[in-house]
Amino acid sequence: MSKQVVQLDRVVIRFAGDSGDGMQLTGDRFTSETAWLGNDIVTLPDFPAEIRAPAGTLPGVSSFQLAFADHEITTPGDVPNVLVAMNPAALKANLKDLPRGADIIANTDEFTKRNLERVGYSSNPLEDGSLAEYRIHAIPLTSMTIEALKEFDVTKKDAERAKNMFALGLLSWLYHRPTSGTRAFLERKFAAKPDILAANLAALESGWSYGETTEEFSVQYEVKPAHMQAGTYRNISGNLALAYGLIAASQRSGIPLFLGSYPITPASDILHELSRHKRFGVVTFQAEDEIAGATAAIGASYGGTLGVTTTSGPGVALKSEAIGLAVALELPLVIVDVQRGGPSTGLPTKTEQADLLQAMFGRNGESPVPIVAPSSPADCFDMAIEAARIAVEYRTPVFLLSDGYLANGSEPWRVPQVEQLPTIDPSFATGPNFVDESGNPRFLPFQRDPQTLARPWAVPGTAGLEHRIGGLEKADGTGDISYDPINHDRMVRLRQAKVDGVANSIPDLVVDDPDGDARVLILGWGSTYGPIGAACQISRRQGNRVAQAHLRHLNPFPSNLGQVLKAYDRVIVPEMNLGQLSLLLRAKFLVDTVNYNQVRGLPFKSAELVTVIADVIASLTEEGSS
Repeated sequence: MSKQVVQLDRVVIRFAGDSGDGMQLTGDRFTSETAWLGNDIVTLPDFPAEIRAPAGTLPGVSSFQLAFADHEITTPGDVPNVLVAMNPAALKANLKDLPRGADIIANTDEFTKRNLERVGYSSNPLEDGSLAEYRIHAIPLTSMTIEALKEFDVTKKDAERAKNMFALGLLSWLYHRPTSGTRAFLERKFAAKPDILAANLAALESGWSYGETTEEFSVQYEVKPAHMQAGTYRNISGNLALAYGLIAASQRSGIPLFLGSYPITPASDILHELSRHKRFGVVTFQAEDEIAGATAAIGASYGGTLGVTTTSGPGVALKSEAIGLAVALELPLVIVDVQRGGPSTGLPTKTEQADLLQAMFGRNGESPVPIVAPSSPADCFDMAIEAARIAVEYRTPVFLLSDGYLANGSEPWRVPQVEQLPTIDPSFATGPNFVDESGNPRFLPFQRDPQTLARPWAVPGTAGLEHRIGGLEKADGTGDISYDPINHDRMVRLRQAKVDGVANSIPDLVVDDPDGDARVLILGWGSTYGPIGAACQISRRQGNRVAQAHLRHLNPFPSNLGQVLKAYDRVIVPEMNLGQLSLLLRAKFLVDTVNYNQVRGLPFKSAELVTVIADVIASLTEEGSS
């Protein structure tokens, strides 16, 4: 059957069903095939905290949203154009996000009286006219999958499980996606289970064939590849990019990588990934608790390796005393905090960026640490290298603040040339660095580099470099235990000056102000980069003049930040917290920021930021005319 092909420039699809329906796998495979075609992509996985949430219930709904386009995009889309709903719970949980005219592909087999009542439907919405403003495609996905697999030697339960492959085949046909990569993936995954492999391949093919032959879909859609800088690309998630960045930092510094970690959502994938790379000298240690993970990493750094510990907000609370020890020891340590909704256990699988003040001040005493934050999944690679560079060159713990959205989301990543990555110089101490009054050479473990104020990094076992180690205050230079008040004041100020001095090695803040005459600046950090960028583009098309800047270094701030802030009449700061960056900006620069704060466990929608920008510009106009 020949069908019309319609060209689109952008599509947003959301797959939704029970946590056991394979929606994350379906979305991931569709994303991979789309990346292979050369579209720009941004994804947003969303799933329950429970490993197997109650089937058919609203809390048990798992979804995967992706946007793909023939041009550069920065968000997974505010609203889906297509919702694939595997049951009534998936429909009800996601219906509020659908715009009028959106397509709904619903698995009618699951719309039974019992399942409808479980989520509060008194009648079947696919039949009662309540969805008249949407384009409904009611398809019995489960029974069609079972029918397609009746000749295979698999149980009915296994056949039902393959319905996500049927749905993937149908959507792949509908949007001109290839399936060769998914076939190869299934062949690897079920290599030891040939019957299950054959059934899943058949379900995938059956879904494609259904789209090709049914009258339910009269058109196919096509999204051409995006124009991108030449190079080799791959689809990458934030956690994977971060793991690769840490390995790259190890290679570019010439020192082994040690990860001391305790599994915690949403940071665990970094541990899983790094454990696969022993051939690059990576050592991973799954500790018995968060404290042991951090202290083991500190011990590894003392021994001359790149010590890293990964966690989320609750784990940072437990690691805080150990991080303070690393501040006092002045040893390299990278602390990766993949932020999630809090407080306490909070929302383990949802995103938030509310750990900034915890990273800044969450230790006893004056214990300053540099803080960096990636802006996108791919940027996690670069900022992992940057965190390692600062830690090694300044002999200090460094916080890297990712979040659940960056960690689980994905986008195309241009694979860099290794030789073009920055080098990191550990410059280990090799001998005495001081001559005493008697002319005898000595080693002073706290004799500082005049440029960075970093102390020597002495690998244990190096002859002549023996020195005292521990958490008690050290005497300046000698490192002897000291209770002298003047010395303590000096050491506190030196450690602060060392962190402040990191600003000398980071770039100035870049402002995107196309016309150069905007009066409003929107300033973000972390994963707000994508929604802010999309909102600024929309606002400019509407005739509003707005500037954008994004912070990747949060402590210390870029040297020109104060100058940038004073250049604008209004500074809007959107955050997925209650105003933590705004608090720091107001304290340091006396700038009265305009806060926009949401803590819903989800990233911002660009449309809401467009409204904020318009309101702020309108208020300036009203002030000027009054």
